[in-house]
Amino acid sequence: MARQRKRKHVPQRTCVGCRTVQPKRSMIRLVRTPEGVQVDLTGRQPGRGAYLHDSPACWEKGLKGGLARALKTTLSPEDIERLQAFARTLQPSHADDEER
Repeated sequence: MARQRKRKHVPQRTCVGCRTVQPKRSMIRLVRTPEGVQVDLTGRQPGRGAYLHDSPACWEKGLKGGLARALKTTLSPEDIERLQAFARTLQPSHADDEER
């Protein structure tokens, strides 16, 4: 009798911008810290987190309110500027054309 291999569990997360569910590793985590909201590229910083796709369109939607709600905080003007600066470094993808 051949043993079946167990499928590895792939954690899923919801993008706070477009509300689609995808694997956690395909998204960018943002975390609420005492210093403000930070981009967590390692995905391991302590604190309440939320996820966004690497799409400028998702970041734009998320910064309008979904991100603050998910992190249960109010984004300061400094947080918004820092996150917008990061979003400007992202490259538009074909998925943006298809309107997530």
